[in-house]
Amino acid sequence: MRMFGTNGVRGIANEYLSCELALRMGRCIGKVLGPRIAMACDTRVTSDMIRSALSAGLMSVGTDVLDLGVVPTPALQLYIKEHHEITGGVMITASHNPPEFNGIKCISGDGTECPPEEERRIEDLYDEDVPTVGWKDVGSILRISNAAEDYVRSIVSKVDSESIKEAGFTVVVDCANGASVETTPMLMKELGVRAITINGNPQGEFPGHPSEPTEDNLSALKKMVVDLGADLGIAHDGDADRCVFIAGDGRYISGDAALAILSRHLLKKEGGNSVTVTVATSAVVESTVASCGGDVVYTAVGSPIVSRAMRDNGSIFGGEENGGLIFASHQYCRDGAMGAAVMLECILSEGPLPEQLDSLPRYYTVKKTAYCPDELKQTVTDEISSNHADCKINRMDGLRIDFDDGWVLLRPSGTEPKYRIYSESRDRDTAEQRAQVFLEEFESTLSRL
Repeated sequence: MRMFGTNGVRGIANEYLSCELALRMGRCIGKVLGPRIAMACDTRVTSDMIRSALSAGLMSVGTDVLDLGVVPTPALQLYIKEHHEITGGVMITASHNPPEFNGIKCISGDGTECPPEEERRIEDLYDEDVPTVGWKDVGSILRISNAAEDYVRSIVSKVDSESIKEAGFTVVVDCANGASVETTPMLMKELGVRAITINGNPQGEFPGHPSEPTEDNLSALKKMVVDLGADLGIAHDGDADRCVFIAGDGRYISGDAALAILSRHLLKKEGGNSVTVTVATSAVVESTVASCGGDVVYTAVGSPIVSRAMRDNGSIFGGEENGGLIFASHQYCRDGAMGAAVMLECILSEGPLPEQLDSLPRYYTVKKTAYCPDELKQTVTDEISSNHADCKINRMDGLRIDFDDGWVLLRPSGTEPKYRIYSESRDRDTAEQRAQVFLEEFESTLSRL
């Protein structure tokens, strides 16, 4: 049974993601990743329920559980990475999804998200009758209370904390009432930053705004940054593995622009010669990295894919355009609080964020969505690819076609019967026209099949 999507198993809690599913998943995870599993969750209303059922499943097959409580996903991953006796981990979260959703994300013993082969082993066991152990051999639960402090302390050690303290920064932090409500304010305090926190209560219904940190959801943060004269606005998603930024003048910094700005800073600071991003990333990153003498390595979409590619190719930095930032100096996973700390260091080193943003080359990206049944996705991709055989084509993830003045990406959704069509160019009209042309070609191709 196929259960894992791009980021774990997700569904509406107490419907698809039931206690029965969590119990059976716990047994399977214990068999594959056990015998010592660290677990954490975000603030969702149903997280305790799912965590309890999953823990019961783990213990029933003899697996010991270390319960870290409510901490960000990267805090759990760092704890696993730094405690070698731990053989794997589970994060109970649905990240940016609406509050009725929850999810189960599995972590390997090195602190990275489980690769597909480990997920498949868990899925393969799900439909089997997984044997439990005798009553004397069941696992136990140990409550861990210092994971948040350890996470913050590790981040502080990786940046120029003394210079940040001397700078007298003011920031506004939007925790989305999620897993960062303790850790990011704690981090700002440790860095000597004056921080004003909004949506800082662990309310799993996300009453402040939806937990996806899009520009539309961050109007209050943008206003407060301007009204308070803050140097920076920081916003997290529900499990705080991502962060996005608001410049001091109230402008929303796109994920692509943040990748470019931080790439430039880190290449200067740490050296190295490459940054790893996905095929859906704006050329602003490649242009900026090239100006620093570096190269960009492209991967398929998915933070575990980017993380493993970075580890293999030696990139110092990487990420996705949704605010997922990965720092090789800290750990190979998306790390929202680390992103916040490095951005402060970047402002200190490179100057105010509005000026850095204005210094980037300008690209225009248009995104469209088209319906496509799952069973026809590959066929449609093959058909359109053959129509453009004389172009520069990349089939790493869907179909990307590069032109002299931009690119187009047609990428199938991994969770919905949809295709996403991206078009980018230095010219706005070209980007818009090309997006429409490929949308029409896609729909025409699909209608013939």
